[in-house]
Amino acid sequence: MVQKIRVGILGATGTVGQRFVQLLEAHPQFEITAMAASDRSAGKPYSEACAWKLTGKMPASVRDIAVQPIMPPLDCDLVFSSLPSSVARETEEAFARSGYPVISNSSSYRMDEDVPLLIPEINHDHIRLIDWQRKNRDFDAGFIVTNPNCAVVTVAPPLAALHRKFGIESAVVTTLQAISGAGYPGVASLDITDNVYPYIPGEEPKVETESQKILGILTDAGIEKADFTVSAQCFRVNVVDGHMASVRVNLKESATLEDVVDAMKTFPSLDLHSSPARFIDVTDEPSRPQTRLDRDSGNGMTITVGRIFPDNIFDYRFVALSHNTVRGAAGCAVLNAELLVSEGYVQIPRT
Repeated sequence: MVQKIRVGILGATGTVGQRFVQLLEAHPQFEITAMAASDRSAGKPYSEACAWKLTGKMPASVRDIAVQPIMPPLDCDLVFSSLPSSVARETEEAFARSGYPVISNSSSYRMDEDVPLLIPEINHDHIRLIDWQRKNRDFDAGFIVTNPNCAVVTVAPPLAALHRKFGIESAVVTTLQAISGAGYPGVASLDITDNVYPYIPGEEPKVETESQKILGILTDAGIEKADFTVSAQCFRVNVVDGHMASVRVNLKESATLEDVVDAMKTFPSLDLHSSPARFIDVTDEPSRPQTRLDRDSGNGMTITVGRIFPDNIFDYRFVALSHNTVRGAAGCAVLNAELLVSEGYVQIPRT
């Protein structure tokens, strides 16, 4: 009989932690057996510690799980981390050193040379960095794998499609990011109501650097980063979920509009439980993608791209959209975990 892998959630009461709970409910490979959160939540049942903010009811299977302090040991085989960066680096290393595979939504380890920064459809081969990481950091069974920044998840897939076919010289990215990306309670109402907020601390450097690692090539010496430049401006806008990006790109090789569209349409998905039927869904409707209408495409795991046109200054421009707390956070982490199982880095217990 095949058993499910027992998972714990670090930062279980927050916005992304709740999304983990929602996505893992009835998952065929994973079951939640441990919750960890701040000291003010530790010791309480999850139903008391967590102010549930997602649609639908809190799953009955987790209501009575006692919230633990954020430190090993936990009663699980693998941990998902949605910890803030201020505490994530030390805590995630402690879990990895204690033998736990850690799949992190934090930025703390993303750019470390021996840590995979994964979007599985794009760079699943980068998981082999785990072998180097274990040797380099003297980990035994544990390791750390990271998700990209939620805005990078929006722009990296269409950039990957273009980079593989034509090469990218440079890109200019403007993001319009949902308030849920700030966590709960998010952005003060007087800052975001009737307003667009033109500053997200630390966001632009992430958008300007993470795609190059994701689109890089794995070599014996590590990741050889993709050699294009990104310039980014990031805005917080008054929508709850869904990050949108306006992208202008210069290509290294000439391509027709039909070539560009076809490169995105034909970029393959994977055959994992959480994989969408289409990784990139290209729409030719002139008014799409729209945040409210398209963020849930593919159960929140599809990147929707539209308004692809030749540009007067760059080669092409387009608009991309993703669900920031599903594909851009918890959903990407769950997909990464499914990949790790499929590649043997996380073992399914058997009885």
